[in-house]
Formats: sequence, C-alpha cells, structure tokens
Amino acid sequence: MDAPSVKDSQWKVTLVVLSLSSVLMSLSYTMLIPFLPMYLINELGVDQSRANLWSGIVFSASFLISGIMAPIWGAMADKRSRKLMALRAAVLLAVSYTLGGLVQNEWQLLAMRCFQGFASGLWPACLAIMASFAPRDRLGFCMGTMQGAMTAGGVLGPFFGGVLAEMFSMRTTFFVGGAALIVISLLILALIREPARKEQKKDAGKTQKRNLLKVPVVQRMLLCAGIVQLTILVQQPVLPLYIGELQGSMDKLVLVTGLVFSVVGISGVIASPIWGILGQKWGYRPALYSALFGTAVFGMIQAIPDTLIPFGIWRFIGGLTFAGIFPAINAVLTMSTDPEDRGRIFGLSYAAQQVGSVAGPLIGGGMAMILPLWTVVFFSGFILLPLVIFLFVCRPKQEESTAGEPAKWQ
Repeated sequence: MDAPSVKDSQWKVTLVVLSLSSVLMSLSYTMLIPFLPMYLINELGVDQSRANLWSGIVFSASFLISGIMAPIWGAMADKRSRKLMALRAAVLLAVSYTLGGLVQNEWQLLAMRCFQGFASGLWPACLAIMASFAPRDRLGFCMGTMQGAMTAGGVLGPFFGGVLAEMFSMRTTFFVGGAALIVISLLILALIREPARKEQKKDAGKTQKRNLLKVPVVQRMLLCAGIVQLTILVQQPVLPLYIGELQGSMDKLVLVTGLVFSVVGISGVIASPIWGILGQKWGYRPALYSALFGTAVFGMIQAIPDTLIPFGIWRFIGGLTFAGIFPAINAVLTMSTDPEDRGRIFGLSYAAQQVGSVAGPLIGGGMAMILPLWTVVFFSGFILLPLVIFLFVCRPKQEESTAGEPAKWQ
C-alpha cells in the first residue's frame, strides 16, 4: 500500500499518535539529560572536582554508540518493520530510563548510558512510519508537525524535570521518563497500522551511486553540522555548575537549570518560522551565515555576565539566532543533492552531528577541569567564528534557486 492510497483518517490518526509520541519522547529526554552533572554529585556521590570529567564521559558514551547503531537499526527497519523497530527502541529506552533511576555509582550510570545509545532509533523510526502513511501533498505538513512536537517537548522537558526533582527526587524523574516511553510503546502498538509493503525488484542496470562525501558542498555542510552540534554539547555537561556559580549557591539548582535550558527552546519556537521566511527571501546560505555569526557573537557575550538573569537573557537572544542554523543546513543539503540521495545525505548529516555530540562533552569536561567554567561558555560561541568565515570564503559564486531547483555539485 503506497502512502497516497492510505485512507484519509488513517494518516491523520498516525500523525496525532506520532506527534504525541514525539512530545513525550523529547520531554522524557530533556527533563533528564541536562541534569546528569547534578545527578552525579547529589545522588551518586561523585566529588565535584571529578564531576565535569565524568559528565563528559557519560554524555559522550551514548552518542558514540547511537551513532554506530542508528544506521544499523535504520537498515533493519527498511528490510523488516518500521513499527517493530519503533517498539524495540521505545521499550529499550523505557528500560534504560528505569535503570537510570536505580544506579548507585558513576560506573553504573555510564553502563546505563551505553545501553541507552544501543537502544536509540525511535525518532528515525517514527519519521519513517509517518513518511509511509502521509499523502504526498501532506508530507511536508506531517514532518513539520512532528518536528514542532519535538521542539515543544524540548521546551517543556527541562522545566518538568526541574519541578519533579525539586518536589520529589532526581531518581523519580528517571522513573517518570521510563513511564513516558511505556506510554509511547502502547500508543504505537495499539494505534499504528503499518502499511503492507511491495516487494522491491532489483535493478541490475542501475548506475553506481555517487560518493556524496566527495562533493564539496556536502563536505562543508557536514563539517558545519558537526561543529555546531559540538558547540551545543561542549557546555551542556558543565552548565548546571556554571549556573550555580552565577546564582551564588546550589539552592534549587535543578529547577533553575531547567528554566535556563527551556529559555533557548522558547526562543527557537519563536524564531524558526522567521528564519524559514528569510531563507526563502535571501537564499539559504546567507541565512546560514547570518545565523552562525549571530550565534557566535551572542554565545561569547553569554560568558560576560556574572549574575543569572543577564545570562538567561543572552541565552534567549542567542536562541533566536541559533534557530536558523540547522534548517538552513538541511535546506542546502536538500537543494545540493538529487532526490534519490536524500536518505543517504541526512544519514551522513546525523553521523556528523553524532561526532560533534561525542567530542563536545569531552572537550567541555576537560576544559572545565583546568579552566574557569566561563571559558567553556565563551569557547562554544568563539569556535563558530572561524567556521562562518571558512563557509563564506568557500561559498559558491552563485546561490542556487530557493524555489527548489537542484544545485550544481560544488
């Protein structure tokens, strides 16, 4: 059954179920992960002098393993069942969150994060299911709705995580996250009906696929995606401790950290549609350069305040510019590759981001051991300056059409 032949009500039900699942998925992740440094200190008894390094290790482990496993799970979903892969990921993630609430030391937490990386693949599986159901003329609407649901969960997660930790304990937050993944599993199991597949015939005469990694524009965008992801993760493991420094105490630190993390999500929800309009009007590369430059400047400015409120304000402003980066990267990649290469190109983009996700926490944790925490915040903005200069110098002489014409391989 092809997507266009799916009954109207069926794709709508699928969209509602997967959008709700996306909210719960993002919420359960973001109400836990930003607080891992405090979990190490408050619940697992790790000395504060070693907490930054352990935060980096614990953050990176999951990203490393998920970067390896995600293409494998994706291939299995294409060959077997996307619904089955979504259920596999949801159930295993629920187990990992529950184990996170039971761990007693940093080594056990590291093992849990490794298992969590192995369990990855829920979001790609949900996107694949939605793509198989959505009518062709509604595909963009469906994907945009699911992405908005993920963003909404990312905004709500840190706030709910902080409230739960303040009212109960940080261990309770892990158990609630596990319960949210069980709800996702039940929703997918009960309400998603995967379309029957047509058996694919092998095309013996098909030409060899182009090596995308040899295309200059692809190389630049993958480099950009990896470095931008690194800047996010380089400060995330140390940010709770830095917020504690800014407010002058560790009082209600988990709740305050949740609010600070949510600020960037709120500004991103506000700014994303505006950046989409600017990309159509200016061209996606100029939009990307502008977003990168603004994020670099406001990222460095965030290191200047020595109190919490100005820091939060600059975080909000920085979120307004950051919101334009990844949509522009994705647009450039889409317009620079052939339609049959879209799956491969976004797989490569995900892999590049995972490399940044692994390197960022290790760099941030290492810097925090020998330098003041504000230098980590400053570095996360500063590193984008040489990147935007490099991209601008190497830009094509002519910007491709934003109307959707394929670009030259440049």
